[in-house]
Amino acid sequence: MLADIFGTSPTPPGMCAAGLALLVIGLLASTRDVATARGLDKIVALANVCFAVPLAVFGALHLFGPQLVASLVPPYMPWRAFWAYAVGVALVAASLSIATRIGVRWSGLLFGIMMFLFVAMIHLPGALARRPYDRVIWTIVFREMSFGGAGWILAGMAMDRARRHGGRTLVTVGRVFVVAAMLVFGVEHSLHPTLLPGVPLVKEMPAWIPGRVLIDYVTGAALLVAAASVALNTHARTATACLGGWILLTIVVIYVPVMIVALAQPATPVKLEGINYFADTLLFAGSVLALAAASSPARVGRSAAAAAAAAGR
Repeated sequence: MLADIFGTSPTPPGMCAAGLALLVIGLLASTRDVATARGLDKIVALANVCFAVPLAVFGALHLFGPQLVASLVPPYMPWRAFWAYAVGVALVAASLSIATRIGVRWSGLLFGIMMFLFVAMIHLPGALARRPYDRVIWTIVFREMSFGGAGWILAGMAMDRARRHGGRTLVTVGRVFVVAAMLVFGVEHSLHPTLLPGVPLVKEMPAWIPGRVLIDYVTGAALLVAAASVALNTHARTATACLGGWILLTIVVIYVPVMIVALAQPATPVKLEGINYFADTLLFAGSVLALAAASSPARVGRSAAAAAAAAGR
């Protein structure tokens, strides 16, 4: 039906519809936090919605286009189509949980485990065996680990608010993976200053964007400064919140137009590429903002107090 309406594969419209639905749900769930936050904390309050929307987009990719991802399943795994659908359902469930902040200690934990399994079973073996000197495959490895680490950060903060054991450990481990990706991406932006900012893969910024090299150098410097601030525990929340805000700005100014242009093309692979780049970068922005949220014990304490007061009412 979707193919008849849009004159194309149902996968791109399905991904867009899932993303828009989770955007509405996430913004409604974040309204109070954004309204009560001050200064840069208003950006940090968007961490959950930024993280949840791409999960819904990628979940829809698995559900509407299982043939596009089934080939990524390792050959020793039986029932490839089953795993494509199973991952799609898991991603949609995790996106709803994280967007509504219900059961995040489980959804964040399990999502992180899933991402690290993907790295161990798919990306890292491919990087080591087939393309050990390929910059892009190593970018994907660090990208996926940062996503898994951010999931553990969200889970750890939820455990802290619920006074469950293990929250601090998850946050600490998650921070390591997100910071590692920030360092790698910062260096890559300095070496390849025309790539789309945020997650430096293959696609370059369109020629119509002014100051392309400057944008990448600023992004690379912001990544390195934020990573150093977290490692040194110096103004970490401010630096990571500014970085997350900068990446969100590039998404609005660069990635949204790039995605719209891609969606206007007749070829489905071009449409999927535009959506994937947008969702990847938004998920990385959510990971950076999750890191920012975990960089202030006082903020966590206030959240716990607010949750306890709400429970008392």
